[in-house]
Amino acid sequence: MIDYIRENLSYYPMYYRLLFKTKKEFTPERVDYGPDRNQYFLYYEPAKPVSGKVVIWVHGGGWNAGDPKFFDFVGQSMAKAGYRFVSVGYRLSPKNKYPAQIEDVCKCFNAAVRYLEDKGIDTSELIVSGPSAGAHLSSIMCYSKKVQEKYNVDVSNVIGYIGVGGPYSFRKDQGMTLKMLLGMLFAKGYDRTEGEPWSLMDKSHIPMLLIQSRHDGLLAFECAEDFAEKAATVGNRCEIYEVEDKRNTHSWYTAGCFLFSREEDKTLNRFVTWIENI
Repeated sequence: MIDYIRENLSYYPMYYRLLFKTKKEFTPERVDYGPDRNQYFLYYEPAKPVSGKVVIWVHGGGWNAGDPKFFDFVGQSMAKAGYRFVSVGYRLSPKNKYPAQIEDVCKCFNAAVRYLEDKGIDTSELIVSGPSAGAHLSSIMCYSKKVQEKYNVDVSNVIGYIGVGGPYSFRKDQGMTLKMLLGMLFAKGYDRTEGEPWSLMDKSHIPMLLIQSRHDGLLAFECAEDFAEKAATVGNRCEIYEVEDKRNTHSWYTAGCFLFSREEDKTLNRFVTWIENI
């Protein structure tokens, strides 16, 4: 309960930092891949790329909020770090029920890869990532062969996956917030194992880093442990990083970490370091 309260109180300092302490240095290119207002992605080109790796990032927001424009500060942070960055948008619940969201993420991934290749950018080293609801969706795309075949997604060029604060398993002890959000995401009677990363995981070449906090306030740390155990069972490489920062509630470490520098935030530093070393 204490961490839940801390999570809710975190929004005020986070928005203050977002509004008054961040600078916009890069102007992203917007590309629409569908008619819905959220079916688009933003592409960020760094001034001096430090690597050929491209980060494809799926935003969070409980599946019912957020878009790439709102999370511009994440793209700014990664472009400043020297990485080409794609921020993925998708249709939101409750108006659009699952699997609309995973359909969009897969469609957007394909559109982004074509876009990059048309620009002459090498797509042989892709890093897929996402926080919270974005971790849920991006993990399904990366590790479910069923979904990859259904939506014609080729992840052979994905060399790494980073999930941050993701609901990978729909545990009964996850709390009322997740239960409410899942109720908005899925239609009544829908088989939720068809949208649960833990149930859908197959053997994959993609190594994963799961960043999770024991003081999340919304999700149980065991959720990441469930996913890691399933990864070990099917033979996938996985490591869990436990958040060490004092800003360790859900919104702070899943997205708010990008409002700081690597020197100020250990979670962000672990995120970027893992990309550097993969």
